[in-house]
Amino acid sequence: MLHLFLSLFSLREAEGFKDQGNAFYVKKDYSEAFNYYTKAIDACPKNASYYGNRAATLMMLCRFREALVDSQRAVRLDDCFMKGHLREGKCHLSLGNAMAASRCFQKVLELEPSNSQAQQEHKNATAVLEYERMAELDFEKRDFRKVVYSMDKALGLASTCHRFKILKAECLALLGRYLEAQSVASDILRMDSTNGDALYVRGLCLYYEDCIDKAVQFFVQALRMAPDHEKSRLACRNAKALKAKKEEGNKVFKNSNFEAAYRLYSEALAIDPNNIKTNAKLYCNRGTVGAKLNKPDQAIEDCTSAIKLDDTYIKAYLRRAQCYMDIEQYEEAVRDYEKVYQTEKTKEHKHLLKTAQLELKKSKRKDYYKVLGVGKNATEDEIKKAYRKRALMHHPDRHSAATPEVQKEEEKKFKEMGEAFTVLSDPKKKTRYDCGHDLEEDSNNMGDFNANNIFKTFFGGPAGGFSFESNHNQAPGNVFFQFG
Repeated sequence: MLHLFLSLFSLREAEGFKDQGNAFYVKKDYSEAFNYYTKAIDACPKNASYYGNRAATLMMLCRFREALVDSQRAVRLDDCFMKGHLREGKCHLSLGNAMAASRCFQKVLELEPSNSQAQQEHKNATAVLEYERMAELDFEKRDFRKVVYSMDKALGLASTCHRFKILKAECLALLGRYLEAQSVASDILRMDSTNGDALYVRGLCLYYEDCIDKAVQFFVQALRMAPDHEKSRLACRNAKALKAKKEEGNKVFKNSNFEAAYRLYSEALAIDPNNIKTNAKLYCNRGTVGAKLNKPDQAIEDCTSAIKLDDTYIKAYLRRAQCYMDIEQYEEAVRDYEKVYQTEKTKEHKHLLKTAQLELKKSKRKDYYKVLGVGKNATEDEIKKAYRKRALMHHPDRHSAATPEVQKEEEKKFKEMGEAFTVLSDPKKKTRYDCGHDLEEDSNNMGDFNANNIFKTFFGGPAGGFSFESNHNQAPGNVFFQFG
């Protein structure tokens, strides 16, 4: 009798706690509701509905793992407790276990085939399974944008699934969206500081941002939490190898061993094609080596590869522009310097742009140095010798027996020789020409000058003792020069 009395008292007390819990639940004071449902369970631990109510409260508090435990206890006590099965399914679904959720909703439908809530939740679980399947296929194809899309859809139905969040964060990192990826991983670590997957993603973001030392620390920590975490192991190995190769390449470059530096940077580039920022730097470094090895085309190609990986990489634009300047592709150089100056308006960059623009302007004029076949640093004597040689070579009298077309071409060249010599032999005109100034005021009639007069002035004319005579022993049209 005493035992029965105590049981009835406990049941009445438990019901009182449950009613108080219900009242707080209606007021949305879920913390107090949780406390009173716990008291009801303590007073009567064999009642399935008390566990079900507490599970509902825990779900409102987003404590789905604890809610799952209470839901499972409820259905173990009463296998026909539909709300218990429904809540267990919702917890499984929210945590990302769509297969288990589907079984729970199927159980409800067996008990009550017309249960509309169970029907809808069963569809949701099926949808999540499909999003998982699509994400897995797209990840294998490295279509990370589609994976992020699928995971966003799945998280709309499974909001607390860490697995989905981690996969999304990893793909965001692989897409270069590091801030978003780190935000997702940090949210998980705030709830679970030992989560190896989240630690891996944090490390991955740092690794791809070329903060390799910090990245290694996170990979090592992830391996401490999960010794079998293969992705962290591989990333850690790649990070260390990449850092070592890059540093070794930098060292031999400083020692002017450019061939070795080129090889080491190439080996570093082969380690991880996904590391965009570090690889951009490696391409630029290798481009610098190419320039040192006097291989400008190769250097330009490497700088272009760096820019494709990181179109904000100023150093790569500057290196490529200098290479373009070296091979006199001034339009391309101006384009790169304009890009640099638009990004960073410094005096240095402005000067580089102005210099390239000047060289471009100069390149569109006649190149008098090329006309005479001398370098831009040619001395006065070298200019005179070059003129002597080429003027004699292209003098019209030498080609008097040639076809009219050849005579016309040689006469044109002969005039260009005189024009070039007129400018380059005059210190003032030469200085203005070298500085890129227009010479129109000095040479409005340069195209009409008498090239023969310059020739005669230079050589002293017939009075100076030279003449052209046909050599009848040679083929017609050939001439020789006879100096007194």
